[in-house]
Amino acid sequence: MQKFYSETSRVDSVNKKLVPKEETIKFLLDYSMALSVIDYHKMKFEALLN
Repeated sequence: MQKFYSETSRVDSVNKKLVPKEETIKFLLDYSMALSVIDYHKMKFEALLN
């Protein structure tokens, strides 16, 4: 167990050049804007509004 705690944190070991593509960011933003969550009593409905 001591070995696990003595290693550097994950943030330090992540490659700094790891950057998402513009297309990926655009897709996620468009999807999040189109997603609508409706609460009805104790139920949740998800609707994708294209």
